[in-house]
Amino acid sequence: MNGETDWDDVWELARAVLENGAPLNLTDETRALLLRVAQEVAISQQDAEDALRSLSAATTMLREIDRRIHDGSWRLTDARSRAKKLRDEGDFDGAQQVMRDVLTVEVIPFYREQAEIALESLAGLAEVHATGQLNPNLHDRQQLAALSLRVQQGHALELTDDLRVLLRRTAPTAAISEAETEEALKSPEGAEALMGMVLSRFRESERRFLTSMYRMTSLRDSGDIEGARQQMRDVLSVEIVPQYRQMAEEQLRGLDSPPRKS
Repeated sequence: MNGETDWDDVWELARAVLENGAPLNLTDETRALLLRVAQEVAISQQDAEDALRSLSAATTMLREIDRRIHDGSWRLTDARSRAKKLRDEGDFDGAQQVMRDVLTVEVIPFYREQAEIALESLAGLAEVHATGQLNPNLHDRQQLAALSLRVQQGHALELTDDLRVLLRRTAPTAAISEAETEEALKSPEGAEALMGMVLSRFRESERRFLTSMYRMTSLRDSGDIEGARQQMRDVLSVEIVPQYRQMAEEQLRGLDSPPRKS
């Protein structure tokens, strides 16, 4: 969305004026910024222009812009988290309802668009779960998770050409060799085990990385840089999933970089 840079600018303005008590200086640049962002958060151009006729009204509009962005961001983040939990539990209807609830109250077009994309994805995953048929437009591992839930609920896994392609594509991302993959794809049972391995490796890697990130951040903020580095070294000593190895290496490089000069 072309308003993202504007939002950074308006956040800085809101912190300065609303939190730190700085005066709102309605320069031409500030007026243009507020007019643009007001429309991006569903305040009409006429209402925004009216508000800019006085300093007090402009300050009130800035406060409303800040509130709408903050509330919308929190609402969408919370909804995504709750929808993910429900999706992972197999409650696709509940996950979709979470996003529908967002759309009943959200006014900012950007956040509405994100909720609609999430709702469409959840509807697609519900279809994968219900039918066992893959959708090329959906996330690979999320489809595997939907299929895995379907199998756990007693449905047979149909080893289609599409599923073979998907597993051949995702297995390397979980550090599973081509030989292991091809052996597994000789039977539905092997494919099911392969699917489970891909998903479990990513779950374990995510858990390990997030736990280590929390510890690393705490140690870094307390001044124990060497202890913070060790958290990422510990991840790298056991991690095999390429994505999480790369993430740990990037964190370690960041800790090893000299501090920026002010």
